[in-house]
Amino acid sequence: MRAFLSMALCFLLALPAVAQTTPEPSGSDRAATGGAQTLEDILARQRGEIVDDSFRRNATGGDDAAGMAGQLGTLGGASDAEVWRALRYGLDDVKVSSGGPEARVLIQDGGMSWLAFRKGPLATYGAWLLGGTLALLAVFFLIRGRIRIDGEKTGRTVTRFQAVERFGHWLMAGSFVVLAITGLLVLFGRMVIIPLLGHEAFSTIAVGSKWGHNNISWAFMLGLVMVFVMWVLHNLPNRTDLKWLAVGGGIFSKGVHPPAKKFNAGQKLIFWAVIVLGASISASGLSLLFPFELPMFAKTFQILNETGLPQAVGYGVLPEMLAPHEEMQLATLWHTIVAFLLIAIILAHIYIGSLGMEGAFDAMGTGEVEEQWAREHHGLWLEELQEKGHAPAPDKATRPAE
Repeated sequence: MRAFLSMALCFLLALPAVAQTTPEPSGSDRAATGGAQTLEDILARQRGEIVDDSFRRNATGGDDAAGMAGQLGTLGGASDAEVWRALRYGLDDVKVSSGGPEARVLIQDGGMSWLAFRKGPLATYGAWLLGGTLALLAVFFLIRGRIRIDGEKTGRTVTRFQAVERFGHWLMAGSFVVLAITGLLVLFGRMVIIPLLGHEAFSTIAVGSKWGHNNISWAFMLGLVMVFVMWVLHNLPNRTDLKWLAVGGGIFSKGVHPPAKKFNAGQKLIFWAVIVLGASISASGLSLLFPFELPMFAKTFQILNETGLPQAVGYGVLPEMLAPHEEMQLATLWHTIVAFLLIAIILAHIYIGSLGMEGAFDAMGTGEVEEQWAREHHGLWLEELQEKGHAPAPDKATRPAE
């Protein structure tokens, strides 16, 4: 009896080894499963064996694949399995009406990394940038105070900007303020508005912000073009800009007034920052509004790859084929990053043009500035006006108003 039990136990222990080494019989009978995989197929894959899956790889509808689309509905259809099987194995049985290979991408997992970057580093560093800018401006105001007109006011004014110039400026500036506010609401709404006001309030604010952001953007782009056309010649660099930069424009010291034409070096830096960053924001914004018609990153990556710059910095070859949703993910990130930079610059511009400098707001408010203010901040420009007879002569200009 003991010998018999020992032999039986050895036989049972040897069964798994026999099963693992037994090859799958050719032409497995799958009639019981309707042509689907069998238990033997599943066990073979679990054992790490290579299984011939042509029985389902090629089961994509055959000649009837062209008629599968009409059978599908909201509750599925008889051909669902064939459609998804063809998509899984990347076969040509599933066709797209237009577009390239990227149009066949139904699920793209880049959205998770995009969301993580948007909620994490982008929102965090953006908030620090804007908060740090406001803090620096507050500290500067406490130390320097308001930049006053040093000389005696004459009581006379000089025309600084014409009505059309002020219109273009305020069209661009006003629309940008609205775009900045609505953009920040969309970005930080879930983190700030929902805890304070709830989901319903955030939904209403988000929908309104999106509508306003998309439509007011056209006013910003129009103002950007107007400002560029009207002021580009006045903002070309010249040698006087070096003198202005050497003394920091006199904004850090009282009684220091470097020469400047219609726009000083600081204003020129802001002008070109607005033009370059504003154009970039507009381009990415148009790409977001029309993702299928105006993709921008795939072509840009192709140009960069041709220059060899990405490889030179060790990044490697940039992707030159992007699906529309990948274009939108990159466009939203670029749009937000550039917007953060421009908002910080505009905050400094608003400070100098209002609270930071006496008489500066009048230039865009009424278009007329105090003559002494023009002499101290734009002396070369005032001299040009006097030579053309558009301002009082120098001998009269130095006399105080009666």
